[in-house]
Amino acid sequence: MAKECVKTDKAPAALGPYSQAIKANNVLYCSGILGLDPKTGQFVSESVEGQTEQIMANMGEILKAGGASYESVVKTTIMLADLADFKTVNEIYAKYFPAPAPARSTYQVAALPLNARIEIECIATIQPQSAM
Repeated sequence: MAKECVKTDKAPAALGPYSQAIKANNVLYCSGILGLDPKTGQFVSESVEGQTEQIMANMGEILKAGGASYESVVKTTIMLADLADFKTVNEIYAKYFPAPAPARSTYQVAALPLNARIEIECIATIQPQSAM
């Protein structure tokens, strides 16, 4: 199995010893994504709405860099600091994923990096490039 690191400066850099995403066998595994501005490294907002919108923008850039798209996402995991934000997050999340929506798990967690309100990770398929 060949694995390749995917990195883009259009999304926040990894906060530790991990990759933004890894490609392996036509699958893209995206690490947990926070609502950070890629230029400043700061949260775009303290609100779950602002952080969710920025996460989805960051996710789009990572997917694009890895040869995938929102349409090719097959699984997501959402981690929330407060499960009371579930409905609000769903409303924003639904704008990005066409039917059929990806499989998904959502959890309330004790804490997230940098005291984030939300973190999302995803797995997407990549279409093999045809031989020319």
